[in-house]
Amino acid sequence: MLNAPDATSTRPYLLRALHEWCTDSGFTPYVAVFVDETVQVPMEYVKNGEIVLNVGYDATAGMTLGNEFIEFKARFGGVPREIIIPINRVMAIYARENGQGMSFPMSTRLDAVVVPVPKKSLPARPALSAVETPHAEGASDGEPPTPTSPSGRPTLTRVK
Repeated sequence: MLNAPDATSTRPYLLRALHEWCTDSGFTPYVAVFVDETVQVPMEYVKNGEIVLNVGYDATAGMTLGNEFIEFKARFGGVPREIIIPINRVMAIYARENGQGMSFPMSTRLDAVVVPVPKKSLPARPALSAVETPHAEGASDGEPPTPTSPSGRPTLTRVK
């Protein structure tokens, strides 16, 4: 019998399943991410230690939804950026159109589960001309920010 600490986390599997459900249903998958030193995102789009990103295929290039990291390239203000998100920093995944999705518990001892961002040299890639800018809290695209509860955790709401 497997002990819980030895078991593989279900979070990456649930993220992939909900991403696939959003895509198959014609919805736009968004992730809410707790940002710390292990997360590689444009810091100018981080608000209150969090960022909300559009992770739909139309907004990303070369996306990998792995067991340890979500990795992709996306444009922010017209500039292609490489995004690396440790799976344990994803607070929620949901459909922008209806708010349906799932939130994940964040460890109260975040320092105990820190996964360092891999340092690797990537081959140069051409500019991503067909990629739209992912949504970030604080960006001025008319989208409301991700609602949060008094405890600071994201809550999923129905958007009409």
